[in-house]
Amino acid sequence: MSSSDVIKQVKIIALALLKAIPSPPPRESIRDCVKRAAIAYQQIDGIDQDKLVLELESLCTTLIGNGTTLEDSEDHIPWLSDRKSSINWDFWDRYQLYLEQEKGWAPSTVNKLDDLTDQILGRLEDPHRIGTWDRRGMVVGQVQSGKTSNYTGLICKAVDAGYKVIIVLAGIHNSLRSQTQLRLDEGFLGRDTQINRAYEEGNAPLGVGKIRLTSRKLIVHSATSSAERGDFNNKVANQSGLIPGGHDSILMVVKKNKSVLTNLVRWVLSQASEHGGKRIMQGVPLLIIDDEADHASINTKLTLNETGKAANEDDVTAINGLIRKLLNSFEQSAYVGYTATPFANIFIYPDSSSDKHGADLFPRSFIINLPAPSNYIGPAQVFGLEAESAIDLERVEGLDIIRQVEDQDAWMPLNHKKGHKPPFLPSSLIQAIRAFILTCAVRILRGQELAHNSMLIHVTRYQDVQKKVITLIKDELASLQRRLRYGEGNDPDPVLAEFKVLWENDFQPTTESIREIQPHYTIQLLNWDNVIPKLYQAVSRIQVKEINGSAKDILDYFEHKNGLSVIAVGGDKLSRGLTLEGLSVSYFLRASKMYDTLMQMGRWFGYRPGYLDLCRLYTTDELIDWYSHITSASEELKLEFDHMAAIGGTPQDYGLKVRTHPQGLLITAVNKMRAGTELELSYAGSLSQTTVFFKQKEVNWKNYQATQNLLLDLSEPSDTSKKLIWKGVAADKILNFLSVYKNHEKSKLSNTQLLSDYIKMQLPLGELTLWSIALISNSANNATPHTIAGHQIGLTRRADVSPTSPDEYKASKSNILSPTDEWSDFSDLVKEQIREESRNERVKQGKTSSSNSPLSGPILRSKRSPNQALLIIYPLDPSNIGIDWDFPIIGFAISFPGSTTAKRIKYKVNNIYWEQEFGEV
Repeated sequence: MSSSDVIKQVKIIALALLKAIPSPPPRESIRDCVKRAAIAYQQIDGIDQDKLVLELESLCTTLIGNGTTLEDSEDHIPWLSDRKSSINWDFWDRYQLYLEQEKGWAPSTVNKLDDLTDQILGRLEDPHRIGTWDRRGMVVGQVQSGKTSNYTGLICKAVDAGYKVIIVLAGIHNSLRSQTQLRLDEGFLGRDTQINRAYEEGNAPLGVGKIRLTSRKLIVHSATSSAERGDFNNKVANQSGLIPGGHDSILMVVKKNKSVLTNLVRWVLSQASEHGGKRIMQGVPLLIIDDEADHASINTKLTLNETGKAANEDDVTAINGLIRKLLNSFEQSAYVGYTATPFANIFIYPDSSSDKHGADLFPRSFIINLPAPSNYIGPAQVFGLEAESAIDLERVEGLDIIRQVEDQDAWMPLNHKKGHKPPFLPSSLIQAIRAFILTCAVRILRGQELAHNSMLIHVTRYQDVQKKVITLIKDELASLQRRLRYGEGNDPDPVLAEFKVLWENDFQPTTESIREIQPHYTIQLLNWDNVIPKLYQAVSRIQVKEINGSAKDILDYFEHKNGLSVIAVGGDKLSRGLTLEGLSVSYFLRASKMYDTLMQMGRWFGYRPGYLDLCRLYTTDELIDWYSHITSASEELKLEFDHMAAIGGTPQDYGLKVRTHPQGLLITAVNKMRAGTELELSYAGSLSQTTVFFKQKEVNWKNYQATQNLLLDLSEPSDTSKKLIWKGVAADKILNFLSVYKNHEKSKLSNTQLLSDYIKMQLPLGELTLWSIALISNSANNATPHTIAGHQIGLTRRADVSPTSPDEYKASKSNILSPTDEWSDFSDLVKEQIREESRNERVKQGKTSSSNSPLSGPILRSKRSPNQALLIIYPLDPSNIGIDWDFPIIGFAISFPGSTTAKRIKYKVNNIYWEQEFGEV
């Protein structure tokens, strides 16, 4: 038995012993369990107990919060609590043990998965319930955060409970479908479904199949296999002999492909019976899991008529129509979409349905927001999050793993065509490749020699260009292999010296900084002399693979039991759903700026046990800025979700909120909302602020004059140390200001025309009639003094993240708001109420709470009377961005009150404009 196998067995025993200790266990208890496990396995001197203690401590102190849920219980009969004790949870118990013994999950983590999957299963219908029922839900988790483990657990429990047909919709590429099937082979079926392996090895047990908890053999029939071309097809349909509704359940893992889904629908209907004028499968409960539910499943053909209903109910995209038809072919069905970017699904109109296709896929029954474990590295950890982004967002310190790329333009121009021939590798990519080699070497030294290592290179969508990039990379790798193996004689620039510089200037300081920020991570410090002997071993194992829709290369991690080290070069196939095992270094130039597309491209999010400090993201300053903005916007809408869950909202309530929220206009690709569609927008309960400004003097002078005129027309303000406050200001003064102020077109959330239209629509309702105005003054000693409308103030400083642009000044993190400015006009009593309610909401959400915890924006704005809004004016210091003017740049923010009667203004989306503005849609 190898040393790694010995450590694994000792670890399993120690984890079993730790089950008896309340979580999180103290270090001494972990040390005692490790010692007892080593003695039991007769390996008291054969393993590094200190290292295993640190690993288990990191594992067992991982915290997972509580999920939040929006639900609509109409036509739902609660059932799980009544039936739970009578169900034989054989599939789930087997999977649970597999996670603990084979995957090394801590008992507390498995317990949390048990709880979360119970929450989802309980919101589906009892599969034994007689009659017609149809549940539609969605589970939202972070990119690469473990959604597959969640729905594998859900499938196990659903089959235990009595669901007979399980269909998993797994992306649009063979590779993702195959990878998903393999995960379910391991975690649910317990056998390898590839036909050639079944023939040669007798369908050997796999994953959970090696665990026997009962004398009863657990059988599920699979109509698909994990082979690259193991999808459901006509041959399978005709020869499988499978009949839905038998004693055993049936699993199918299929692509979202027109021909595949057509075959599937035909197969179902061939087994169905005539009922009510159509063929329908009766008494066979169906569960559809839609992985990456925001991709391909959305009906992008939907158009609305003047009443807000579907103009043509049968005008649907092929995939959307077939999924709906599949659901509509079963008397009893449940649909659960899984995604990290749910906003396209939220934009589905709930009332859209047709006799032919059935109801659309809006998650009307429930939406569950999965909590990310504390060891998950997501957008906030990678890019950081400023508390100023919105008043209710906590500041998160970004990890020092991003490396800015500045030499890409000559090599891979932004608007290059498919005939482009990159003549060389830029120095930034050469450095990234060296960083990957160093990472592989260090992981060997840290005892992760058998682990997979992946590098992602995503620089072009054109496959012809990808091939040329691969040739250059292979040449570079071959050169490095030769130089590291044979030496370089009298070469004045030996490659070892280059690696040493990268090690000392990048890797060592990054490891030290991450050990400080993430103390719960087990990270071993090494010196350069240890690393040198492992460099050739690392580079010699690296393969370069082309991963796209037409290449024959596959990421066959399963075949490499001793670990695969791979540089994956590709495009769209790499950007959604596909897991890159052991991903450490990413080189990413793709320029799409759609929120959901960018987040899904971020395959570098996830779990990096023992090598977080080695991870690197090489990308451009523009994409860094966009990811930062996306992170803030997404977090804001998630906080809206949590707040709505706390007050008992439904998915339809949240759907309306997102569709009418100013951030909602930016959050997803416009083609998922249909070109030319009139959307409805409401600013009720929201915060709008200027985030991008002109650098032209004339425009800013006019905005400054508009501000002067507004303030000169007001009475004397109340004075505080940091701001001047006016209350009871008539709405017409605000409208006059907005009519003159010229907003930058890229500052979408402060569109003055839309803001004015919304205010005007509320006035007849008696809302937004009286305003407060806060003029912000910087009280710092080094603040530039300025007099505006007779008031002495200090100018506010905000960094410019586009300093080289001659035309635009873009605020860092797309934010100018300071945390407490939004409650400037509230009394101390109201402020204390906001603090208290914000703390209580955090406790309900399973978050820590203290006097310094951030405030809840929705709670804060709920304290505003419907007739009272706040305009915050920020005179920004132009000298801070290198401009020598004698007047400030004016920015503003508006805090709107909530409203139960708010009208919504029309906003027409134009795809052509969007594509010109933001890139591809």
